[in-house]
Amino acid sequence: MDIYRLEAGVAPLLISLPHDGSHIPDEIAARMRPSARRSPDTDWHVARLYEPLAQALGASLLRPLASRYVIDLNRPADGHALYPGRRETGLVSTIGFDGEPLYVAADGEPDAAEVQRRVNGYWRPYHEALQQELARLKARHGRVVLWEGHSIRSMVPMLFDGRLPDLNLGTADGASCSPALRRRLRSVLEGQEAYSFVVDGRFKGGYITRHYGRPDDGIEAVQLELAQCNYMDEASFAWDEAKATQLRRTIEPLLRACLA
Repeated sequence: MDIYRLEAGVAPLLISLPHDGSHIPDEIAARMRPSARRSPDTDWHVARLYEPLAQALGASLLRPLASRYVIDLNRPADGHALYPGRRETGLVSTIGFDGEPLYVAADGEPDAAEVQRRVNGYWRPYHEALQQELARLKARHGRVVLWEGHSIRSMVPMLFDGRLPDLNLGTADGASCSPALRRRLRSVLEGQEAYSFVVDGRFKGGYITRHYGRPDDGIEAVQLELAQCNYMDEASFAWDEAKATQLRRTIEPLLRACLA
């Protein structure tokens, strides 16, 4: 099975969708609970949401095929916590966003050797592709913006209280992109009325945003976490074309702000 798919563009913009994949190999799925085999914590349909925008803007698009339950590509390879002190899923998680076990029995959970195999087989190839594409675009343009596209159910009690804002922009508190880009993106959000939003709230940016965002070196990184109710049915995972079309009208100017 291919590890990832890369559609190389010409603009200085790379859209990375590290949680778009939902495939779980049979040898892993056989040890998992039936509910986990559906990979419910997938960032459902984000590639479908972003593909027309990437094509229109000439942006590159990178996405994996495997589920975050196989390995979370937006976590550091050494497995250290992104939000110390908070309950969260991990690099190779054994619980879902509902706090329930993913595996039928504890002895079916991956051991250290299996975790390392998954790092080598899935994590490293994706990050190598990410690094190479960033280097290619930077060499061509002198600068590049990495856009981390994510989505999540609007209510996940294990991770946050209440309902998540519709649009959650993360810049690692301004460290992963230039002040100018952060201002342009905030201005776009403030100029629309269709969606609630927050900048550097609960989702400030995961490992990829924090690690690759080096604005002084010409690589800026931004994460957008979407509440899934704005483009799909959260219970059935069904795509909602009308909602998605409306949401793209707000995402597009955000992406264009990255190219300004």
